[in-house]
Amino acid sequence: MKFLRILPIFFILLVLIPSAEAETINLTMEGGMDIEITYPSKAILDRTISISFLVENNGWEDKQDVVFVFGSSNTIVPIQKNEIQIDKISAGGSYGETVDFKIAEDASPGSHFLNLEYSQVLLANNEEPQPATQANIAIPILIKEQPKVTIHTVTPESLFTNAEFPFTVEIISEDIDINDVRLEIIPPSDVDFRGETLHTFSSIQQNVPISVTSRIITPSQEINTEYKIPFQVIVTYLNDLDQEETNSKTVSLLMRPRTFMELTTDGGVWIGDFFIAPYVSLGTIIGIPAGAILSLALRKKFSDSKKSKRKKN
Repeated sequence: MKFLRILPIFFILLVLIPSAEAETINLTMEGGMDIEITYPSKAILDRTISISFLVENNGWEDKQDVVFVFGSSNTIVPIQKNEIQIDKISAGGSYGETVDFKIAEDASPGSHFLNLEYSQVLLANNEEPQPATQANIAIPILIKEQPKVTIHTVTPESLFTNAEFPFTVEIISEDIDINDVRLEIIPPSDVDFRGETLHTFSSIQQNVPISVTSRIITPSQEINTEYKIPFQVIVTYLNDLDQEETNSKTVSLLMRPRTFMELTTDGGVWIGDFFIAPYVSLGTIIGIPAGAILSLALRKKFSDSKKSKRKKN
């Protein structure tokens, strides 16, 4: 019986591959055997994941009886085979294979490990088998209960009457591709939108954000007090199992009285009842009759004075 040398358990440095949303484990064994294991960092209940194994013999001598054995697990279960067996990898040669695993429907969400045992036999001078070398490898996988689809909104801090404001919605599907996506924005009854409030997309790829921007048109009637107005965003889609899912988000924005001078989000300026667009030249701004601006200022001051006298009476 050959003597079996067991190397310590390896907890390997993980290298992120953003484009594939995967992690890799890299390990160098005796005799220049380089192992690369590529696996998903996250998995969803009752889904199938794929793990790829690549072995490269970068040493001077051949290797035989190269084996990966998958540990027994009720959570991450191999679908077709429990091991990978490679009879021989010559010096300078390589072998790759991808194995599918099923995430159990009743698995507990959280961090889990797929344990596997690797072994190989080095052929000294390409003829004499040496004692087998073995390594235990733990592959960490975060199991989630449901795919996550996130709704982000970008809005102004507050609104005032008789003006326009941008309202941006961004959708990100973090775990899966989604199809037949329907995005609906429901504004309050007294607020209009410039642009569509209903958008559809045939598909949205995983981790590829999609955004739409409309403009809020606030009522023209002036107000005297602050209050909040709700906007509802509803996203409906088909997940990777062709099941319909719905996510929603409610955004409350502060509606307040307009002050004498207001800066808009796109660079415009309100001075009383005059609006200076962001594309207006400096010469045009200077050309605004000073009397009109002074008149507005005096009228506001006189109005405030009358309110003050009424309060005293």
